[in-house]
Amino acid sequence: MASLKKLFAPVDMTVGKPWKNIALFTIPMIIGNIAQQLYNTVDSIVVGKFVGDNALAAVGSASPIFNLLLVLFIGISVGTSVMVSQYFGARDREQLSRTIGCCVTLTAAASVFIMIVGSLVVRPLLELLHTPASIIDWCASYLTVLFYGIAGVAYYNILGGVLRGLGDSVSALVYLLVATVINIVLDVWFVAGLGLGVFGVALATAIAQAVSAILCFWKLARMSELFDMKPRYLKAHKDNALNIIRLGLPSGLTQAIFSLAMIMVQSLTNSFGEMLIAANVIIMRVDGFAMMPNFSFGTTMTTYAGQNVGAKQYDRVEQGAKQGTLMAMGVSASITALILIFGRYLMGIFTSTTELVDLSFYMMRILAVGYIAMAVTQSLSGVMRGAGDTMTPMWISLFTTVVVRVPVAYGISWLTRTPELPNGRSECVFISLLLSWTLGAVMTAVCYKRGRWKKKAIQ
Repeated sequence: MASLKKLFAPVDMTVGKPWKNIALFTIPMIIGNIAQQLYNTVDSIVVGKFVGDNALAAVGSASPIFNLLLVLFIGISVGTSVMVSQYFGARDREQLSRTIGCCVTLTAAASVFIMIVGSLVVRPLLELLHTPASIIDWCASYLTVLFYGIAGVAYYNILGGVLRGLGDSVSALVYLLVATVINIVLDVWFVAGLGLGVFGVALATAIAQAVSAILCFWKLARMSELFDMKPRYLKAHKDNALNIIRLGLPSGLTQAIFSLAMIMVQSLTNSFGEMLIAANVIIMRVDGFAMMPNFSFGTTMTTYAGQNVGAKQYDRVEQGAKQGTLMAMGVSASITALILIFGRYLMGIFTSTTELVDLSFYMMRILAVGYIAMAVTQSLSGVMRGAGDTMTPMWISLFTTVVVRVPVAYGISWLTRTPELPNGRSECVFISLLLSWTLGAVMTAVCYKRGRWKKKAIQ
């Protein structure tokens, strides 16, 4: 019983071997990200198998728009996570309590705003992107349901970030696994059993996320030994709110920029027809699993750096950064190899159309090496964010996405136009992504070595 309680207790990452802290914290994160990815993957498998390839394309085409309107929550989540980890490392109970209470209030306000705005702009955005008429109604239905249930999605991700900032990656994992099981059961019931189609998939996701959010609230309410969750702390104190916004805004803007670029590239993808749209959905689902270790190590390094910066242990931050990045690269290289070997079988899970499987696997091979580069980017960006430097990763993302990815994608498309291929070669979508990933890794490594992140702590 004591060992089980220890498993769910917050982890102090300012003591012990850095690589061991990082590994033990990252493993639940990877498992959790697998579960998170299962949300979208199960959605895609169910609609692809029970409704058809066009429904599969609809679910995928909706993702960039949904991600664009989540930027407020991403900003709140990153800003809160950085502050929580630093105040936890500094043992500042009062500021920790105020920060967590402030994030609860900000999330409520942002949820109402996104619910209203999102449901109003869905159809105009889909039309602006030239979404094929054959899938636009499905896209609109899927997005509308998700926006009405946005509070569950927001609170799980933000409160899960608070738990991880406190060094507890296990509780967030358990609650996500519970929600994933609920999502899978409801997916099959709503779509295969009740015939609700794309609408049923979105409804299942919204319900499952709401359950995980409630569980996170329950866990935080029971952590009174670390902070206080009393009504007076729910007030959005100006200094805490401004710090959350200052630290989180660059990450929110980064996601906004990335999502806008995805929307622009999605418009280019749409011009190649339903087959490439569906292939892109399959690739992005597999990509989600390939990218999981990178995002997991990135989040871990944010918590690790935040706690150690709060404790003024900068040598320990650098030691952990090196060890964490090497671990991330090794894991990413292994997963990339598995995808190259078994990728065709993975594609076949989503569709029985041989042509679609072949196209998806061909495009996936273009991206393969880029996952190792992203291991560097995510790990070192996580260190800089944990130290309070959220601006540098934003500028790197801005450059590689806006200045590199989008122009390269459209440039290759234009240069490869022929009478047989009036829109150019569809590989342009994935070559541009590979180039932006690789350049981002180089720029991130250079900025980390310069060391300006050491001067950004909130203490």
